Amino acid sequence: MTNPQETSAPEPRRLTCSRCGTEFGCDLSGNCWCAEETAKLPMPVAGEDCLCRGCLRKAAEAARGPDGAQA
Repeated sequence: MTNPQETSAPEPRRLTCSRCGTEFGCDLSGNCWCAEETAKLPMPVAGEDCLCRGCLRKAAEAARGPDGAQA
């Protein structure tokens, strides 16, 4: 019999960035790299799924106004 507390955490999902096609991992347990990012964008946007770190940062930069404030 397996002890439920001894089961290992699920492997991170393998995703492909909706914008550039880069493959990356997404940890559904809440320890995903994106939780460390300061940019929090509403997702999905126009049918997109998660973005890779580089595209997330570019999207956040584009969403900022000229004064650096979030638009």
